[in-house]
Amino acid sequence: MASEKVNVLLVDDRPENLLALEATLDRLGQNLVKAHSGAEALRCLLHQDFAVILLDVQMPEIDGFETAALIRQRERSRHTPIIFLTAFSASDKLIFKGYSLGAVDYLAKPLDPEILFSKVTVFVELFKKNAEVKSQRAELASVNSELQQSEQRLQDFLDNASDLIQIVSPEGRFLFVNCTWREVLGYRSEALENLNCFDIIHPDCCSNFTEAMRLAQKDRRNHWLEMTFLNRSGDSVAVEGSLNCQFENGRPKAIRCIFHDTTERKQAEAARVQMFQEQVARQQAETANRMKDEFLAMVSHELRTPLNSMLGWSQLLKSRKLDEHTQTRALDAIERNARAQAQLIEDLLDISRIVSGKLHLKVEPVDLATVVEAALDAVRPLVEAKSLALEVKLEQITGSIQGDANRLQQVVWNLLTNAIKFTHKGGQIWVQLVQHPSQVELVISDSGQGIRAEFLPHIFKRFQQADSTSTRAHGGLGLGLSIVHHLVKLHGGGVEASSAGEGKGATFRIQLPIKAVYLVADNDLRPLESRAPLTLETDARLVGLRILVVDDEPDAREFVTTVLSHCGAEVTATGSVAEAMAAIEAADILVSDIGMPGEDGYALIRKVRALGKAIPAIALTAYARTEDRTQALLAGFQMHVPKPVEPAELIAAVASLAEQRIRV
Repeated sequence: MASEKVNVLLVDDRPENLLALEATLDRLGQNLVKAHSGAEALRCLLHQDFAVILLDVQMPEIDGFETAALIRQRERSRHTPIIFLTAFSASDKLIFKGYSLGAVDYLAKPLDPEILFSKVTVFVELFKKNAEVKSQRAELASVNSELQQSEQRLQDFLDNASDLIQIVSPEGRFLFVNCTWREVLGYRSEALENLNCFDIIHPDCCSNFTEAMRLAQKDRRNHWLEMTFLNRSGDSVAVEGSLNCQFENGRPKAIRCIFHDTTERKQAEAARVQMFQEQVARQQAETANRMKDEFLAMVSHELRTPLNSMLGWSQLLKSRKLDEHTQTRALDAIERNARAQAQLIEDLLDISRIVSGKLHLKVEPVDLATVVEAALDAVRPLVEAKSLALEVKLEQITGSIQGDANRLQQVVWNLLTNAIKFTHKGGQIWVQLVQHPSQVELVISDSGQGIRAEFLPHIFKRFQQADSTSTRAHGGLGLGLSIVHHLVKLHGGGVEASSAGEGKGATFRIQLPIKAVYLVADNDLRPLESRAPLTLETDARLVGLRILVVDDEPDAREFVTTVLSHCGAEVTATGSVAEAMAAIEAADILVSDIGMPGEDGYALIRKVRALGKAIPAIALTAYARTEDRTQALLAGFQMHVPKPVEPAELIAAVASLAEQRIRV
């Protein structure tokens, strides 16, 4: 292998410079490979090894420094010697930059042919010698004279190399270190006599180095490792490199180590990682902020839409120019949009409970077929309005399903309304309830617009919609399916969605276990559609009852007053805590809002209780969270009724307190 020609790479964008280099080095008798650009040089390095690279600094497109950086990034050429050549001023800054990229020399043009020839000769010889060391290590022991000569040349080179080179005994005693080693770590040669190689290795790396030494003495191979040295001041110096074992008469004689100082590279890598992490975090924050803005815009749109109809019809009703039929249509529209808006608010509250982990179930034995039928009854008007064909097959379930009937009905209702929304007029919906040995499966399918394959994995995520643009055909906040997913999981079941693609319908499958056990919690929410229709007539339980209503909002105050007055109660309406305290003595029952300016409902109930009055009190408020209910009861209210409230529900609440008052 020593007689084979080695490759020397000449890189210069000017042909005349390449000819000059070739003429100077031709007597080397080696394979001179010419490259006219940095890119061409990189292509040469992909398939060939070179003893040395003569690299021009000033080149178009990719200059010499950039080319050297790319060369060092490749494993094959990472340690190939590079000599920079330049016709420009060789300033200290440029020279330092060259050496920082792993250069072994920096020469200014015009070049001294003999000096250039001498330097290249050294690297060619080194390349050959390294090749001999790798391939003919066993033969070197018998070639003593050649070994002494090559060791001398090698030692001269190693002592001036840019890498940290050390040779230690198998016990770790220093036999040789080069100048770079001493300069980087700050030790003088005489100080090494009292040091062991493990004294300058970080304690965390000693075991790795010991193992590498053991393996090198066993398998006679090079072993690559990364480790940390400690300089004389105790600071860490990151290095990477390889070690192998020198043998003499078959016995380990020395461990030869070559390390490259990677401290600056590690710092640069850490800076890049930090920059990347910051970019990712910034992108995530921007994405979250964009999603928040889109969601707020969607909420605004979905809340304003029913408000527009309600406000418009209300103004038309006030004009008193509508006939009876149109008045009925107006009232129906107002009620329908009010319920739609209330449902949006209920969905937002459910999501809030889900995120905070406060959405629980009121568990009891449930007839799932009855739950499904109730949900079907609620949506049949919507089905008929779109002329949809509804096919229902419900098996009679044997065994006990433990769950929250209201929440299960909410699940079925959400899936049914979703199917109705996305099924074109005249389409078909299938509902099937099937019992398996250990679970019950509810399948709801439709012939509607289907779901894109790329959107299926995100179908149950909060605020996710296949079309969230301002031109979308269907409204909603994208919460319904997320609520379904969470409620089914709370019941110990699973839900999955499938679709053959756009225009091919969708199928939702729910599996619920039989005889499951769950956490029981107080939650009496029920779907809006299940509430009783409005009926206002005299209620014997409220006749003559003196009720004090407190609410700063005139419309809400008038609504409550009207409902209770129609039932025979004597109602006194006030708009503040001060007015309420002036009228409290003549009241049998207190119905108060919580959020009011100045003093709120909590301040009012505290003042009432401070007077020693045990008057029954209802907190009628838009603060509808579980913790709001708890706070109201702890403050002194007997009941917490969240807004919006149905007249029948309000009447029932007041009547319940009235009966308790009579019993007391």
